Amino acid sequence: MKGGPLTRRRLAVEVGGAALLFLSAALLCPLFGAESLNWKEALSGRGPAGAIFFFQRLPRVILGLLAGGGLALAGASFQALLRNPLATPFTLGVSGASALGASLALWIPALSARLGPLSGPALAAWAFALAEVALVDRLARTRSGGFKMDTLLLAGVTLGLICSAAILGIRYIVSPDLLVEMDRWLMGGLTVGSWSEPASVLPLLLPSSAALLLLARDFNHLAFGEETASARGVDPARTRRRAFLAGSLATASVVSVTGPIGFVGLLVPHAVRLLIGPDHRALLPCSFLAGGALLAWCDTLARTAAAPTEIPVGLFTALLGGPLFLWLLLREKG
Repeated sequence: MKGGPLTRRRLAVEVGGAALLFLSAALLCPLFGAESLNWKEALSGRGPAGAIFFFQRLPRVILGLLAGGGLALAGASFQALLRNPLATPFTLGVSGASALGASLALWIPALSARLGPLSGPALAAWAFALAEVALVDRLARTRSGGFKMDTLLLAGVTLGLICSAAILGIRYIVSPDLLVEMDRWLMGGLTVGSWSEPASVLPLLLPSSAALLLLARDFNHLAFGEETASARGVDPARTRRRAFLAGSLATASVVSVTGPIGFVGLLVPHAVRLLIGPDHRALLPCSFLAGGALLAWCDTLARTAAAPTEIPVGLFTALLGGPLFLWLLLREKG
C-alpha cells in the first residue's frame, strides 16, 4: 500500500481531504451559471434569482454530487470485483439496459407513466436495469451456489451489446423530433426541473453505497486471492454477489435519471488509487467523494463554458476524461 500500512489517522486524513473536495464543490458550484444573479435576492429565496438558485442550480449540483459519487464508487467496486483496474460500472451491461428502457419509454407513450419522483423514462430505465442485473446474476450462479466471474462478465457484455443493437433499431424508426430527445438523453446530462431528480436517485443509491462501503475489508482480503480470503473468514462467492448487486443498483439509480455518463467510474477510482494506494477502506469512500466533486465541476463547466448553449455533461466527461486517462496511464508506465 502506498506509504505503508493504512493507519486510522492516515485513513481519516485521506478521507477528510476527499471530503473537503466534495464540500467545496457543493458550496462553490451553485455560484456559477449562465446568468448572473442578485445574490441578496437569490440567498433569501425571493424572486427569479431565488427560484434559479434553489430550484435549478442547487438541485443540479446535488444531483451531480450524488451521481458522480455513485458511479465512482461502483467503478471502484467493480474493479475490485473483477480484479481489473479498467473495469467500469457499465462493464456488466447495466448502462445499456437502462438506456434501452429509457429509449422505449420515450418511444412508447404507454411506458411513460410516472411513479413518485421517477419520470417515465427514468422509471423504465430503472426497471430494465434491475431486470438485467437479475438475469446476469442468475446466469452467473453455479449449481452449487457459487458465482462464476467469467460468466458474469461475458453475460454482462453480451446483454450490453444486445441492448445497444436494440437502441440502434429504435433510433432508426422513430421520428426526427423524438430522435433528438432520445439522443440528448443518451448523451447523459444533469438537467433538473426541481428537487425531484435528486430525490429519485436516493432510494437506491444510499443503501447500495452503504453496502459497498461495508465490503471494503472483504475486498482487501480478496486482493490476495480466494484461498487467503477464505482462510481469513471471507466468503468470496457471497462477497462478489453482494458487490455485483449493490454496484449494479447504484449504477442503475444514477443512469435511470441522468442517462449514461462515461469515464467517471473508470477515471476516478484509478486516479484515487494512484494517489492513496489500493486499500479499499480509503479507496471506496474517497472515490465516492472525489467522483461527486469531479462530476459537479464538470457539469458547471459544461453549462457555463459555451453559455447560453449547454454541453451535455456526458459528452464533456468523455472529452475531458479520455486524454486525462491516457496521461495517467503514461504516468504510471513511466
